[in-house]
Amino acid sequence: MRILVVGTGGVGSAFAAIARRRTFFEHCALADYDAARPEAVVAATDDGRFSAHAVDASSRDGVAELVRATRADAVLNAVDPRFNEAIFDACLDAGVTYLDMAMTLSEPHPERPYELTGVKLGDYQFERAARWEEQGRLALVGIGVEPGLSDVFARHAADELFSEIDEVGVRDGASLVVEGYDFAPTFSIWTTIEECLNPPVIWERERGWYTTAPFSEPEVFEFPEGIGPVECVNVEHEEVLLVPRWVECGRVTFKYGLGEEFIGVLETLHKLGLDGKEPISVKGVDVAPRDLVAASLPDPATLGERMSGKTCAGTLVTGTGADGQPRKTYLYHVVDNEWSMREYGSQAVVWQTALNPVVALELLERGTWSGAGVLGPEAFPARPFLELVADYGSPHGVLELDA
Repeated sequence: MRILVVGTGGVGSAFAAIARRRTFFEHCALADYDAARPEAVVAATDDGRFSAHAVDASSRDGVAELVRATRADAVLNAVDPRFNEAIFDACLDAGVTYLDMAMTLSEPHPERPYELTGVKLGDYQFERAARWEEQGRLALVGIGVEPGLSDVFARHAADELFSEIDEVGVRDGASLVVEGYDFAPTFSIWTTIEECLNPPVIWERERGWYTTAPFSEPEVFEFPEGIGPVECVNVEHEEVLLVPRWVECGRVTFKYGLGEEFIGVLETLHKLGLDGKEPISVKGVDVAPRDLVAASLPDPATLGERMSGKTCAGTLVTGTGADGQPRKTYLYHVVDNEWSMREYGSQAVVWQTALNPVVALELLERGTWSGAGVLGPEAFPARPFLELVADYGSPHGVLELDA
């Protein structure tokens, strides 16, 4: 297999650090707008299977040309989701497998944003699913950690742990601290603003998809492995759009442990208009306010040495167990930042995200996973994925709660 990774920020560089330990691929081309970034990652891997390239991720033709030049079989989209459409379409043009870790962007309903959905996450991609099917090509969307591993957990619960599922609720929390910064997000602030300030989506069998106000329905969830209680709130996320397509259940939610201070910062950015995506003129220079915020904050990929604590991604499933009894199970994956920095030189959040597309690509290369069209992780058998995650030295956990 020959792979092209578009984007060598925190997740792209962590992908390279993980993949270099595996033998399933022949070559991996790393590309970014600034060629110096992939060149630095390639130098760090010290592996002749990697090469560095420059590409404009917003150019459909430019991406397709690089796909052909590198003779890639599969492309991993590791840039901000605002570039998804160009990369997604370029992969279909070039006739290769596409993977991303965040789906195409949403647009709130123009009149009733906190009740009805407008353009949903991934709508652009699913509307083009027939074209991918006709070409016999696969677009595997949402294959990071959340979405991604969280969706695999839902599939595993449906296949092996439950006879009937009432709710699939993804719950994300952490005990991470960044020394020396009053405010330093551990993941892309561009993406964080997008998912946290958009109207959260909820799915119910009788109602379908609907929206609510940002940061609604707060609950305190007790996270495992010493992380402890964290208040979680509704946030827009891909799992809610993916899980109901392949997993029979009554309700799907996503709640994120943001914390009062983080929510306050996001609300302030929104009030000041600094979450805007459209460029405005500043002394004759056009700049998007959100890009300015991102440029003002430290690069999450560089924070690992200052970080301590753990991050947890997981899926809380409630319903009736395979034995016919009420069941409430939290399937989770925890990464300790000290471990990921020591073993891979990558901070915990980006390492945990990057692990899953590497696993998926290996399963695709083996032929264990296969398909055509636009598919989420739930469309594939979960057990081989979880077994391979453990083989990578990062097993998942299962926590049984009082049903």
